[in-house]
Amino acid sequence: MIRGIRGAITVDRNDAEEIVAATETLLREMIRANDVAASDVSFVLISVTDDITAAFPAQALRRLDGWTYVPVMCTREIPVPGSLPRCIRVMMTVATEKQQEEICHVYLKGAVVLRPDLSLTKKIEM
Repeated sequence: MIRGIRGAITVDRNDAEEIVAATETLLREMIRANDVAASDVSFVLISVTDDITAAFPAQALRRLDGWTYVPVMCTREIPVPGSLPRCIRVMMTVATEKQQEEICHVYLKGAVVLRPDLSLTKKIEM
């Protein structure tokens, strides 16, 4: 079965190293929380809000050992007024035997407000 794993993180400023480092942190936590192997990943889609322009967050995926051949693409979020600023979102599609309710979606830093009902912290507390 193909499942989507969602994740998001915020950055404090539009700085290339902070963007890539935050994305790497998010990806590593998504991988750890869901026991994902690169060979099981169909693709990774990363979106950013309009205020993130200093780097492609997809660079973070290339820092991970064994993830060289995983397709990754960056895109922009719809600029909805009042939406969470400086936010990086990830959608990772994976082949897994897990049921949808077993997937751990990961929301870090300021992004926890996006889906507190699905966040990793919430699942750990259950």
